[in-house]
Amino acid sequence: MTDDIDEARDWRGDEIDCGACAHQALASAGRCRLKHACVRDRYARRIDRFFNWNPELADSYVAHPHFEVSAIAAKHASVFLLSPLLDDPEETVRWNAARRLPKRLVLRLRTDVHREVRIRIASLLDDSELLPMMADPDYYVRLVIARRVAPSLLARMIDDEEAEVRRVVARRIPRDWLLQMASDRDAIVRLEIAQRLAPDLLSRLRYDPDWRVRYEVASRIAVGDIAELADDGDGFVQEMARSRVTGRQERLGEIPG
Repeated sequence: MTDDIDEARDWRGDEIDCGACAHQALASAGRCRLKHACVRDRYARRIDRFFNWNPELADSYVAHPHFEVSAIAAKHASVFLLSPLLDDPEETVRWNAARRLPKRLVLRLRTDVHREVRIRIASLLDDSELLPMMADPDYYVRLVIARRVAPSLLARMIDDEEAEVRRVVARRIPRDWLLQMASDRDAIVRLEIAQRLAPDLLSRLRYDPDWRVRYEVASRIAVGDIAELADDGDGFVQEMARSRVTGRQERLGEIPG
């Protein structure tokens, strides 16, 4: 069965002529097929099928001028041929080479010009190798780092300029560090902190400007520290605080059950 795309053209846009192909013997053996599995086709899916069927031919295509061919060949070729591809102008080629090479060779791609390469490189590295990437100019790269690196190494990302990065940090840092982020400029980050703080530490956030944070505080703070929240300007916060005060009084028999 062929792909839905009817045309069979090479990367230059020329129509593919199987009669002029060096792999005619493969076609006879059922190891390539026009519009389905063809190394000369410009569509990546067809090129990929060709190398899946004929991985032993990948070595001769790692330097092909069409980046799709070179990138896909890199998935099958000998690793000894891949180092030069780390300097290829196409990010897809660089990444496909990097994923198979020893880490010591790909560390320089931590500063690759293309964010997608840096994001993918981050998925290959260990904690100590990720530290220089914590200052990456792209927020999403830093987000990936914040999700992957050991929590004990997140101290330097507590003040990251991007709120979404700090939110991940707030979810993962050791609990002993949580109060360092209790005054974060973003309410969602402070809410993450409030949700992780022990009840006896929540009093610091009783006067937070965001009602969602105060509501979280009112739902978990020690009842002895909840008085101000029972008169909070937000109805939801006030209701939560008063219900907890009432519940405590009922348990103590201070008011009729």
